[in-house]
Amino acid sequence: MSPPSAIGNTSPSSFTTCSNVVEDCAGLVKILGDGSILRSPDPLFPFPIDRNDNVQWKQVTFDPTHNLRLRLYKPRGTDVVRSSKLPVLFYFHGGGFCFGSCSWPHLHNFCVRLASELNVLVVAPDYRLAPEHRLPAAFDDGASAVRWLRAQAASAADPDEWLSGAADFGNVIVMGDSSGGLIAHQMAVGFGSGDARAELAPVRISKYVLLGPFFGGIERTKSEADCPVDAFLNLAITDQFWRLSLPVGADRDHPLVNPFGPESAPLGPVEFEPTLVVVGGRDLLRDRGVTYGERLKELGKPVEVEEFEGQEHGFFTDKPSSESAIKLTGALRKFIDRK
Repeated sequence: MSPPSAIGNTSPSSFTTCSNVVEDCAGLVKILGDGSILRSPDPLFPFPIDRNDNVQWKQVTFDPTHNLRLRLYKPRGTDVVRSSKLPVLFYFHGGGFCFGSCSWPHLHNFCVRLASELNVLVVAPDYRLAPEHRLPAAFDDGASAVRWLRAQAASAADPDEWLSGAADFGNVIVMGDSSGGLIAHQMAVGFGSGDARAELAPVRISKYVLLGPFFGGIERTKSEADCPVDAFLNLAITDQFWRLSLPVGADRDHPLVNPFGPESAPLGPVEFEPTLVVVGGRDLLRDRGVTYGERLKELGKPVEVEEFEGQEHGFFTDKPSSESAIKLTGALRKFIDRK
């Protein structure tokens, strides 16, 4: 069977009126009977763009082969004195591997807040999406983005001036939200050996942050089984995400998505950097995030879990002015600044 063909972002009228739809994913991706795929031109949340004069941003192509871009966010006033260079924070967005982009307003706003309030240089890559590009495409693209940063750090000829002038390449934090949290885990595993670390020099990943990570598993957890059907993120949606994003024929215990599945490689040999796992108390993914942290602690890994009681999936991007979102910013600042 040939892979599905992507028509890409379409006009609002053609997306709304298209016929022969065999599957609809969150109203943003439509799979047609002939296997072609339509993508909505509209974001999931039509938030207004926040204006923040304290942060500059620009867009850069990091993978010309796949036409993948990232956004760089830099606090204004950063000088070139080495002692004042900023940590680099990678941010991998969520969307169940099926949709999303850092050009979406609520994700762009989140990156602006991270740069401004944490005083970091944010690197926010996009990655290939399913079902056109099933896993491990997103993980490959995440690694490609990190290696792009390494190429910038090692370049004496034509480095990006924002990075060469402001970035502390020895203090890189990799953070991901939801499906981006699983990408962050894969980066921790992929770059968690001596050889892989040496490959990245002079870049050094110092910490990882997983926000509501999207881990899989066939056996339902209690938070999954108890999730209301009308929750923003519910089982029907996550099952659809897995069906569209996993390799054809794979199930939710696949080693790519279940770190502790029956065929998953042991994590004991992985040299984890300090890792913060954030979960919402009402998120159906809560238990998987908590279990991930507990299992890594049992292996002697430097991981901590912070739970925000009463919060649903994605509370920090969807409700940015909430008390919990503000508390999360403080927790991130404390974790990132810790020596």
